[in-house]
Amino acid sequence: MYPMPVAKWKPASRGLYKASLPIALVLWLLPLFAVMVTSVRSSNELMEGNYWGWPHQFALFENYRTVLVDSPMLHYFVNSCLITIPSVVGAMALASMAGFALATYPFKANAALLGTFVAGNFVPIQVLMIPVRQLTLSLGLFNTVEGLILFHVAFQTGFCTLFLRNFIKELPFELIEAARIEGANEWQLFYRIILPLIAPALAALAILVFTFVWNDYFWALCLTQGDDAAPITVGVAALKGQWTTAWNLVSAGSLLAALPSVAMFFAMQKHFIAGLTFGATKG
Repeated sequence: MYPMPVAKWKPASRGLYKASLPIALVLWLLPLFAVMVTSVRSSNELMEGNYWGWPHQFALFENYRTVLVDSPMLHYFVNSCLITIPSVVGAMALASMAGFALATYPFKANAALLGTFVAGNFVPIQVLMIPVRQLTLSLGLFNTVEGLILFHVAFQTGFCTLFLRNFIKELPFELIEAARIEGANEWQLFYRIILPLIAPALAALAILVFTFVWNDYFWALCLTQGDDAAPITVGVAALKGQWTTAWNLVSAGSLLAALPSVAMFFAMQKHFIAGLTFGATKG
């Protein structure tokens, strides 16, 4: 069976694997550790060229106070919440209904519509930059929170629909037939039977979509100008300054921007794992 358990590998391969794990872990954590150390480094040390050495003077409270109080970071944070939460809810609602329809209704255009959702996931977003920006200008949605919400919902719904359609397809169709025989209409079938059964998948997908939208920088940069509707990813880039870059403030802002995604993952970790492993085993 593939993959073969590590315990059954040849001794040389097993030893190389065990030796490479801590090296890979250090390489993966080193940039994060560097950002954390830089976020508590004083501006004087940065001006002196101490970028990689251990800080001689810690400026934890000064750096984070400057980011939170003396910069519009809280305004960017609120904008990110106003953009991300409706985008996640809208994408989940549309994708769950579309996935239910594609999984249970054998209409003629079913395969073609599913293929459209699949193909849309392979289109590079850079190709869509100019037409999407022009569309926001034509609709009066440029530099607005509503415009970012609309396009995030549009871009995330395709992936979510594909994910939920395959998830619903694995459910026993006898449940749906039994509910229809008992007199349940399609809305009752969807809300009272399908949604409770796909709750783990919705939780896992919500975490992924939240992370995608919250960490988005490309569309936030293309569809906003100034501070009015800019999310926190653009706000972190704005901390660089015009003539010099205060890397300690940029690092502190980056860590603050990453906290909501990390907190949400750990808060819903059990549901996330359950959603990804649902159906992996039987019996």
